[in-house]
Amino acid sequence: MYFWVVAVLLTKEIQDHATYEKPAQLATGVDDVWVNGIRALKEGQATGAHSGRVVRGRAWTGWPKGGCRATSKEWTWSK
Repeated sequence: MYFWVVAVLLTKEIQDHATYEKPAQLATGVDDVWVNGIRALKEGQATGAHSGRVVRGRAWTGWPKGGCRATSKEWTWSK
């Protein structure tokens, strides 16, 4: 199974507007983003489409027996 993201960027115009007080501000200069074939950003505005999936690393501790391990020797790979 494959997942993909396509982003159309205006590299000379990219600017982050997020601050500690307002962390959810969108950057400018990112016009269009497609995630798994569904448009997530159109002309710089979020579409509200739910197209991605959660990616969790080894440090996530939300599942029983999941997440952080004491050493890297304890890490396992899911199949």
